[in-house]
Amino acid sequence: MGYDKLRPSKPGQHHQQQHGELTPKTNKKKLVIISVVAFSMIIASAVCAGVVVVLREDGGGATPVGGDSIRRKPTQAISRICGKTRFRKLCVNSFIQFPGSLAASEQDLVHISFNVTLQRFNKALYTTSFISVTQMDPRVRSAYDGCLELLEDSVDALSRSLSSVVPSQKGIGQGGSTQDVMTWLSAALTNQDTCTEGFEGLSGAVRDHMIAKLADLSELVSNCLSIFAASGGDDFGGVPTQNRRLLTSNDDASGENLDGQHFPKWLRREERALLDTPVSAIRADIIVSKVGNGTVKTITEAIKKAPEHSTRRIIIYVKEGRYEETNLKVGRNKINLMFIGDGKGKTVITGGKSIFDNITTFHTAVFAATGAGFIARDITFENWAGPAKHQAVALRIGAGHAVVYRCNIIGYQDTLYVHSNRQFYRECDIYGTVDFIFGNAAVVFQNCSIYARKPMPLQKNTITAQNRKDPNQNTGISIHACRILPTPDLTAAKGSFQTYLGRPWKLYSRAVFMLSYISDHIHPIGWLEWNATFALDTLYYGEYMNYGPGGAIGQRVRWPGYRVINSEIEAAKFTVAQFIYGSSWLPSTGVSFLAGLEV
Repeated sequence: MGYDKLRPSKPGQHHQQQHGELTPKTNKKKLVIISVVAFSMIIASAVCAGVVVVLREDGGGATPVGGDSIRRKPTQAISRICGKTRFRKLCVNSFIQFPGSLAASEQDLVHISFNVTLQRFNKALYTTSFISVTQMDPRVRSAYDGCLELLEDSVDALSRSLSSVVPSQKGIGQGGSTQDVMTWLSAALTNQDTCTEGFEGLSGAVRDHMIAKLADLSELVSNCLSIFAASGGDDFGGVPTQNRRLLTSNDDASGENLDGQHFPKWLRREERALLDTPVSAIRADIIVSKVGNGTVKTITEAIKKAPEHSTRRIIIYVKEGRYEETNLKVGRNKINLMFIGDGKGKTVITGGKSIFDNITTFHTAVFAATGAGFIARDITFENWAGPAKHQAVALRIGAGHAVVYRCNIIGYQDTLYVHSNRQFYRECDIYGTVDFIFGNAAVVFQNCSIYARKPMPLQKNTITAQNRKDPNQNTGISIHACRILPTPDLTAAKGSFQTYLGRPWKLYSRAVFMLSYISDHIHPIGWLEWNATFALDTLYYGEYMNYGPGGAIGQRVRWPGYRVINSEIEAAKFTVAQFIYGSSWLPSTGVSFLAGLEV
């Protein structure tokens, strides 16, 4: 199909894009920095490994690597815990090669699985960074740079996970909750998947080197995720329901207890006021103005000026104007940044990159954010590349605890890349054609308008393409109390084009539409297969009490994985309160939301 996720080759460019030769450049600065950081992380994870080994030394001590074959056989604890994983042979081999594992209990093996995985990722980052000075074709360079960034993000996520599960001297882990750990592991697996996808269709020395050095990383994270989930980290096939905010006597589980502005009463007054305050009354830390009456003239300068690892909210006010800049990205170290514009259609962040620029889909994003606590309000994000350029992302988010509020997100194919971690969108307008909401975050869209546009001839519109790869990932797309609508150009030609709620990008794809208005541009069968029978048994696609002419379920697909949700309890698992709430992060943003099902 002409609208598949795989990047189409351009005539006459196929061989040009295939090779990345190992020819050294003179600039080694980036190599040195990354290599030092990666080596430091290897040492750090080894120290953590020592902590785990000490726990069980009284029970027989550590077994040295390279012992005889009898000593190297897995213990009953290893056999039992690896029996819970999807890649059992790799699980056993990784444990018996790790010091202390043969004397470890099952609980200790949970900790060791994190150590094993983190050390392998650190080693992969260290060894792959050595070729950063290599001369590469632009397409290969894009895939390589994306991999390096994603590996760094994964090392960070795994480090935080390890800190959370390894017992401290007080007997408890230091860091995130159970749901946090599930989210970080899910993100690390998604990162690795995105990394390897970047090299699809390529060949040459760089590609071969990366594939060799990245071998087994996805499987190791999957095993770690399985082991942690089986130890009490998950239920309902990857939908977490633990570690929820405790309800006070003034709250109820439905989320109905809201004040006059539809903000939860338990939201702190100053935080509630931040989202309710007119722009003119907000005291911004950095002001972006194209005409020079601000702190800086570009968004790039504003991001650079913002402090790293900020413990307080940093507000960047982007004044009305059209901003077209390259490589706009809120990186992993730029946390707690809030971008406020003058409104939809007034503050416009735009660009036109697509895969036809010889880059990966990951790098086509007009604006990208991976720094935790990212918030955007009253801004338009637009990719104007057009339908003929295929994959062209307007907004990509891999930030944890991200909120996008009252924004326009405009494009055609692959408009919004909800890449990973937990995200919340409210009162946004999202426009696109093929797979225009895609990725593997745990994400809820609430009170949004989702518009299908007129695609190219012979194309079919698909609203979602969710790429959950592993049954233990706590990810999925939840569309709750939204409006599913056509744009006027599609309405005028809707008899010529078919529009579907989604199709399964990966084996365990998961998406639900709940309590939403669905117009008649949606095909009666509702959902589209990706390729023949792929994932139809393993996906989870659900609809709950939708309405409108396109909401009728009588002719919907009969796939084993599709379900009409009749249970309020099951539907509630995909609400803000249960699907993305975790650790009470959302109230602190100041964005109004419905915690439960009620509209």
